[in-house]
Amino acid sequence: MMETLSLLMNGFAVAGTPMNLALAALGAVVGTMVGVLPGLGPVNAVAMLVPVVFALGLPPESSMILMAAIYIGSEYGGRISAILINVPGEASAVMTAIEGYPLSRRGMAGVALSLSAWTSFVGSVLATVGIVLAAPVLSRWALAFGPVEYVALMIFAFACLTGLLSDQPIKALLATGIGLALSTIGIDANSGVMRYTFDMPNLIDGLAFSTLVIGLFAISELLILLQGHRDGASVRIERMGRSLFNLSEMRFTFASALRGSGIGFFIGLLPGAGGTVASALAYSTERKLTERRDPQGSQFGQGDLRGLATVEASNNSASNSNFIPMLTLGIPSSGTTAIMLGVLTLYNLTPGPMLFTSQPELVWGLIASLFIGNVMLLAMNIPLVGFFARMLTVPAWVLVPFIVVVSAVGVYSGKSASFDLILMVVVGVAAYWLRRMHVPMAPLILGFVLGGILETNLRRSLSLSAGDVSVLWSSSIAITLWVAAGAILLLPRLLRRALPPEASLAED
Repeated sequence: MMETLSLLMNGFAVAGTPMNLALAALGAVVGTMVGVLPGLGPVNAVAMLVPVVFALGLPPESSMILMAAIYIGSEYGGRISAILINVPGEASAVMTAIEGYPLSRRGMAGVALSLSAWTSFVGSVLATVGIVLAAPVLSRWALAFGPVEYVALMIFAFACLTGLLSDQPIKALLATGIGLALSTIGIDANSGVMRYTFDMPNLIDGLAFSTLVIGLFAISELLILLQGHRDGASVRIERMGRSLFNLSEMRFTFASALRGSGIGFFIGLLPGAGGTVASALAYSTERKLTERRDPQGSQFGQGDLRGLATVEASNNSASNSNFIPMLTLGIPSSGTTAIMLGVLTLYNLTPGPMLFTSQPELVWGLIASLFIGNVMLLAMNIPLVGFFARMLTVPAWVLVPFIVVVSAVGVYSGKSASFDLILMVVVGVAAYWLRRMHVPMAPLILGFVLGGILETNLRRSLSLSAGDVSVLWSSSIAITLWVAAGAILLLPRLLRRALPPEASLAED
């Protein structure tokens, strides 16, 4: 324990340098702005920054601190539009709108905004404490992972994403398959043969990470904005009334925030899970507990502070604990952590258990920056609620050209090749049609990022076993992961079929 505290203090020394403090503050501001604006998201902001951090020559720990601040800041910001105008800025803020918007309509918007900022802070800090306590343990446990275990772990990550985060698993599996296929473009590392390059020299090195991500998210998003699917023609903000919660409201919601923090922390540990799943589970748990204890006093669905508190604590707790599988196992838990994983590989760093010994200043500096970033976000979000609300009035005709310019500059600065700009547009148009068909993008980017790791470990496993496929379930860890992956994919469908029609309708 003393060694962990010593490493954490060294991490604060890294995160506390003037440059890293400035980057954390910048990330907190940008992340909150990104979270406020519906349709954007941390994935877009972080993807656009990938070529920028390399152009500026930032060290890896500074790049990670900036991106982490944007990630956690977006979770804070997503609640603002959800509470004020019933438009969640982030997917994880969908549950926030259920209780936050009715509170706003009742003249308690200020209370809802300030209380959600406080419970977001509680969830984030508790999860970061959990990272300090659990990450070193998980990193030592992860040393037991060989190529066989990593293959099973990759499949488990894909199963989590398709089973938990999508109500249409076939489309999620299709997206994963597309991502895996895209990861094979380029020169085969083992044979040196060019694969799927179509004799184009620009594809010899494979698809550029920033080009793919910006095309998938930013370009497809602006096409959707242009079509008018996400245009709010009129933005009306209700009178906010009292701007700060009081002590009795803090006490009233504190237990709910603790429960939400615990649920969010453990959901965030699952590769592929995150704030969306955590907030839904925390909300349903809190609602059942409250209605069982006090059926007359429950106002869930009509503006209950307990529901708002548990949702905000859970999704922010999950977004922080998402860093544990990324740092200890090299498994991204979301689209944003997938990009951060890709950035680490661009620095020639391999995320995983050895990162704690080979790059302790990066790992512990990042963990310490989460404490610092959350304090900054709390100090910024409570007094600046009015400013962030006015940002919602930015019209699409201003927002769309800005996204186009920033995306084009970000992609072109990577290789200075016009081919990447054309590829960005092609990918964006393809992603737009996939999204029109409700094919999720998160499994696609996860498949692309993990495809190389999966292929390398699969080939290594089969080489060690002389081609015997049974080696893939030859260890207890691998068997456990295969069984868990199968359960996540199959059990919900089997239970749905086993239930009588009346029960299915009641659940829906």
